[in-house]
Amino acid sequence: MTGAEGTVGALAEVVGIGVDVVDVDRFRAVLARRPRLADRVFTAEERSYAARQADPTRRLAARFAAKEAVLKAMGVGLGACALRDIEVVRAASGRPSVALHGTAVGVAERCGVGAWHLSLSHSDLVATATAVAVRGVVRS
Repeated sequence: MTGAEGTVGALAEVVGIGVDVVDVDRFRAVLARRPRLADRVFTAEERSYAARQADPTRRLAARFAAKEAVLKAMGVGLGACALRDIEVVRAASGRPSVALHGTAVGVAERCGVGAWHLSLSHSDLVATATAVAVRGVVRS
């Protein structure tokens, strides 16, 4: 339903758009103050992907922005589901997408979301994400 590899049929309808921006240095300070936060917010694969970089904070900040953008696209707030239930995944091409787990699946179903489009970007200063939630037929 909300996997990374499906494509959306021609009758797709946008359910919502979410955008979020994270200050990288501020996020770095939060992670330093609360070291277990990364384990609560990010999946093992997300942490592993970020850890491959000399500075994993930029990639984690972009993924945090994506999780908030996904919630905004569904029109729900923080607390609607665990942030770790929203996962940023990458296709073999490197294209990011959203995979939902646990309670996030039910939230998306109630909102009528059938697929996602996701864009991530980061610099040394900021990380940003845009999520588009789509209602429609998903083809594998």
